[in-house]
Amino acid sequence: MNKPQITIKDIARALNVSPSTVSRALKDNPDISKETRDLVHAYAREHNYVPNRAARTLVTRRTDTVALVVSENNQKLFAEPFYAGIVLGVGVALSERGFQFVLATGRSGIEHERLGGYLAGQHVDGVLLLSLHRDDPLPQMLDEAGVPYVYGGRPLGVPEEQVSYVDIDNIGGGRQATQRLIETGHRRIATIAGPQDMVAGVERLQGYREALLAAGMEYDETLVSYGDFTYDSGVAAMRELLDRAPDVDAVFAASDLMGLAALRVLRASGRRVPEDVAVVGYDDSTVAEHAEPPMTSVNQPTELMGREMARLLVDRITGETTEPVRLVLETHLMVRESG
Repeated sequence: MNKPQITIKDIARALNVSPSTVSRALKDNPDISKETRDLVHAYAREHNYVPNRAARTLVTRRTDTVALVVSENNQKLFAEPFYAGIVLGVGVALSERGFQFVLATGRSGIEHERLGGYLAGQHVDGVLLLSLHRDDPLPQMLDEAGVPYVYGGRPLGVPEEQVSYVDIDNIGGGRQATQRLIETGHRRIATIAGPQDMVAGVERLQGYREALLAAGMEYDETLVSYGDFTYDSGVAAMRELLDRAPDVDAVFAASDLMGLAALRVLRASGRRVPEDVAVVGYDDSTVAEHAEPPMTSVNQPTELMGREMARLLVDRITGETTEPVRLVLETHLMVRESG
C-alpha cells in the first residue's frame, strides 16, 4: 500500500515551525534563516515531499508553467543546433524560479489554431515565442487572450516599443563574418542567406551587405542565394551559386547547417576549402567544430538568450516588470580552418 504524500503542514508539525515558514523556506525566501531553509529542504527530500501544484494554482491563479513555442515543424526543431541551446537556457532559468515549461511546435494554420486555443485556455502563465515568421498569427491570439509573452528574436512588422524580446546582433554577426573574408583577401564573396520572412535571415544579409559596401566592394545580387537555415536548402543554394558564379572565392552561410552543405558541395565540385573557396558559417555549433575542415563560424550565445527570455517572462508574470524590455546580445567570430 502506497504511503500518503506528506504536506507542508506535516513538515511544519515535525520541525515545530509554522506552515508559512515551511512554505517560504521551500521557496528559498531570504527572510527565512539559512539554517531553517536547509533543515526544511533536508526533511522534504528525506520524505519525498512533492509540491501540490493544483492547490497552489487555486490560491495564486497561476500554473507556474510557461510554454516555449517554436514556429517550425518538429523535424526542423530537432535538426538545427540553434534550438538546443535555447531550450537548455530556458529550462535552467525557469527551474531557478520554480517554473516548468512545455515545448510546442506549429507552422501550419491548423497547428496555429490548435496552439492558440491551448495557450489561451489558462494552461500556462505565459509564452516564449521562437522562430516566428512575418505572417505568424500567434502574437495576436495571445494579445486577445491577455496572455503575456516574450519574443525570441526581434519581430518583423511590430513596433519595438510595444513588445519584449531578446535578440542576437544578427547584423553585427553577418558583418563580422563578411569582414573576415574580406580581410583574408577574398573578393568574390557570396552568401547563402536565410529566409527573408524572419528577422535573422533579413539582418544577417544586411550585415553581409554593409561589410561589402564599407570595404568599397559592390553588392552583387548574383552572389546571393537563399535557404531556410537547413542542410538541404544549403545544398541547393550552393549549387545555384556555382552555376551563376563559378569564380566565387568565399561564402558566408547564414547557418552552420547551410555552411556544412556548402563545404560538401564545394568538395564535390573539385574545389578545396579554404585554398580555392573559404567558408564561414553562423551558430558556432558542434556542426562547425566537427566539419571537414573545421568551419569558422559566428558564435551566438543561444543558452544566454534562452535564459534571458525566461527571466523577462517570469518577471512579467510575477509583476516585477510591467513595461516592455528589449535585449540584444553580442556575437563573436570563432576562427577555424575553413576561412
